[in-house]
Amino acid sequence: MAKELQQRDASLVETHEIETRLIELRGQKILIDRDVAALYGVETRRVNEAVKNNLDKFPQGYFFTLQNAEKQYLVENFDRLKPLKNSTMEPRAFTEKGLYMLATILKSERATAVTIAIIETFAKVRELKRELVELHKETDKDVQEKKMHHFGEVLTDIVMPDLETSETESSLEINFIIGKITHTVKRVKKDNKK
Repeated sequence: MAKELQQRDASLVETHEIETRLIELRGQKILIDRDVAALYGVETRRVNEAVKNNLDKFPQGYFFTLQNAEKQYLVENFDRLKPLKNSTMEPRAFTEKGLYMLATILKSERATAVTIAIIETFAKVRELKRELVELHKETDKDVQEKKMHHFGEVLTDIVMPDLETSETESSLEINFIIGKITHTVKRVKKDNKK
């Protein structure tokens, strides 16, 4: 799988490749070392060797080793991580800061493209959070409607990235503690044969 990813055109790395692998653990979004390796097109041991050989670049908060309960949670809830069940290695979880630092160590065209996609993904997540806070604070109905539309577009790009504008309608409704947001999009699956 790593060789297959490495051979792909680095420019084809898209944020949804990162988004689908993000997991929330210990109150933050992380990527497991094997997912990082798959994205960078290298073996998992190479990622862990990079950390081991550069420990001074990975202070506390950049990665953590999974506890048994966390490992079990991943095995039970993510099909792609089922092989962890029999793994003798302790999986590592990389935080956003750790992923950026890892990018400075693993250098290749693919690594650059993955790093850009990681940056874009975390930026989208932060933008979504800001949009939600601003939407909640807004009192002007016209401005609120514009912000709701923009929030819906950002959310749609994150949740359904493989869609493009069309005449087909679909609706996305999310209930938050502060209110309910319904956003209708006119999109269909992209034609990747272009």
